[in-house]
Amino acid sequence: MPWKFKPNGTAVKYCAAKVLREGLPPAAARWTGRVKHDFTGGNNDADALPLDGLIAAADAVLRREGRTLATYGLNSGPQGYRALREFLAGKLKADAGIACTPDDILITSGSLQGLDLVNGTLLARGDTVIIEQDCYQGSINRLTCLGVTPVGIPLDRDGMRMDALAAALDDLGRRGVRPKYIYTIPTVQNPTGTILPVERRREMLRLAAAHGVPIFEDDCYCDLIWSGERPPALYAMSGHGGVIHIGSFSKSIAPALRVGYIVAPWDVMSRILALKTDAGSGALEQMVLAEYCARHFSRHVPALRRSLRAKLETLMEALREDFGPAAEFDDPKGGIFLWVKLPDNVDTMKLSQPALAAGVAINPGPEWSVDKAHGRSRLRLCFASPIHEEIHGGVAALAEVCRREFGVPAPDRAR
Repeated sequence: MPWKFKPNGTAVKYCAAKVLREGLPPAAARWTGRVKHDFTGGNNDADALPLDGLIAAADAVLRREGRTLATYGLNSGPQGYRALREFLAGKLKADAGIACTPDDILITSGSLQGLDLVNGTLLARGDTVIIEQDCYQGSINRLTCLGVTPVGIPLDRDGMRMDALAAALDDLGRRGVRPKYIYTIPTVQNPTGTILPVERRREMLRLAAAHGVPIFEDDCYCDLIWSGERPPALYAMSGHGGVIHIGSFSKSIAPALRVGYIVAPWDVMSRILALKTDAGSGALEQMVLAEYCARHFSRHVPALRRSLRAKLETLMEALREDFGPAAEFDDPKGGIFLWVKLPDNVDTMKLSQPALAAGVAINPGPEWSVDKAHGRSRLRLCFASPIHEEIHGGVAALAEVCRREFGVPAPDRAR
């Protein structure tokens, strides 16, 4: 039991459990380092990180504007470094069709802060939201912690199914429930890697308008489409507003920089901005990104995509070699994740611990699905961070654990 000392030197015993508030999530485990074969998280390719360019950008921008670090907001105001917002306004117009100004953009500490700010603006305990059935764990967990009910919509190879969305909205309407928003990752969905076609985007916008429900568009992976061509953002396609858009530099440059952004009309942005009480996201990161991206982003991203695609090919090859037909998956259209279905008897929540003991870290499917039973035999594998040899070794080790723990058959290599 810890000790706390009064100013007079008297030691007083206290128990942490008596002073912590109720309802906290489970205590975090101590960090013990990364395992040998780590397929978890949203880490990126270290070899593809543009380190020299970032170093040069940091040197240039600090020499030119470094003394503005003495001022909160860098003389750009509370929405973030203006040069970065100017870059984003141009990029969003060129890539996603979004016509916005720098004043429609708020820089955040990663897209996770964007999620928290939008949720803090729109949600209250007891609310209902619509979300993709298989979806980003961070989004699902936040809704649970807020006491909000998520309604999961199934996906197919083209993303969220519009027939299922229509049915869910009709059912909720009959029960007198209006969802606070429709959350979607339409462009390189996490974890499935699907891309919502333009026709479905139009139908989603039509359904949202008909039911009076805004859309919360998470576009964090949109730069990582293998073809380099993306549909217009829902924000761009909406003729009546009603869409909030978030994005990030975590997947296109580096996750540890923790720089994301929100795009919203001012009547919404002004309320979001009032909740951002951290005195501004990290200034140096914003300055370096603005300096680097203005000159090099359009050349860096295609090279990053090629590197990631090669790693995905290695992962799919390794799964075919070591699992054969026991591992089912679709070739994703971009991103850094592969969503894998194992035989029905495999419980990936139970698989994760023996896999970890064998040096393999995975993301179990139930953590990435609103429907835990649907996700039971699925897992998400991040292929961006391991090198090619580690991918092969990790998949082979995972296959051995699956055979030992769940009787997953070895592939017939003679076929």
